[in-house]
Amino acid sequence: MTKSFDVVVERDADGYYVASVPGLHGCHTQARSLDDLMERVREAISLCLEIDGDDGPELDFVGLQRVSVPV
Repeated sequence: MTKSFDVVVERDADGYYVASVPGLHGCHTQARSLDDLMERVREAISLCLEIDGDDGPELDFVGLQRVSVPV
């Protein structure tokens, strides 16, 4: 059986790619390349499911928005 998850990918100030899985609380990883990141995020998802199970609410990805605020 397979299940799909949305993954948010960002790049930090040091050039590392950082992946977060909003549907799995605390599921994050990072890597130097996108290929490595995708391999690591699959592993992270598997580990999160193994540890926490799959009892969380099903989330539907809607989109991303960039918001500006005065600082």
